[in-house]
Amino acid sequence: MPFETRNPKLTPITVNPRRLLSLLLLLSLTGCATLHGERDPRDPWESFNRGMHDFNTDLDNKILKPVAEGYVKVVPQTARTGVSNFFNNLDDVVVLANDLLQFKFRQAAADFSRLIWNTTVGLAGLIDVATPMGLTKHDEDFGQTLGHWGVGSGPYLVLPFLGPSSLRDGTGRAVDYTQFNVTTTAQSDTTRYTLLGLNVVDTRAGLLRTTHLLEQGALDPYLFIRESYLQMRQNLVYDGNPPAPELNFDDFEDLPPDEPPAQ
Repeated sequence: MPFETRNPKLTPITVNPRRLLSLLLLLSLTGCATLHGERDPRDPWESFNRGMHDFNTDLDNKILKPVAEGYVKVVPQTARTGVSNFFNNLDDVVVLANDLLQFKFRQAAADFSRLIWNTTVGLAGLIDVATPMGLTKHDEDFGQTLGHWGVGSGPYLVLPFLGPSSLRDGTGRAVDYTQFNVTTTAQSDTTRYTLLGLNVVDTRAGLLRTTHLLEQGALDPYLFIRESYLQMRQNLVYDGNPPAPELNFDDFEDLPPDEPPAQ
């Protein structure tokens, strides 16, 4: 697996994953016109991935999207905000653990304070009291932790039910879920599966506008999602400051020479 080097002098910035994904999807409208005949070295399993993408899309159109749309119509906005805040608070446990694993101790202190304030004063996270206090939410996971320490993303991989990922990020998801996800500690299977299902519906409802852009604007939805995902993950791993791409000057050798100016 290839390794990437990081610049330790880069200054971390706050990244909202949903807003970043929406922005990258918009940018990708003009950047995903790759020809089907060209094989992307980042996606050696494209045939499998496209099949899994079609499976997930069919599942989403038949089940997840209608349920999310019904959820938005039936549940008041205030209640939906409380649900989102609750799961964001649970996610802050994952964020805090990966802050520490990446030695981001100052950010970890802020995220710990955020977790304490929202869990206590914010009534188990239903009310986000930390953000108005200047304790903004960060996004960290074990996939980013691996990237932080130089592990390359590996091949692009579309997971069943979970969607776009990579070999590194798929491993990171498994670690986060089994080691840091608070819902896995619930004693009752009913409670655990209820929380899992509600989290899925809440997440899908939050992406309804983004997927509308995808349906309306993407020439090839598979490429659209792949490029957006890979760009988003690179930005997250490098805290919004990814390294500039290296120019291969061999690509310019076949360009015609400049013509002399007319006399």
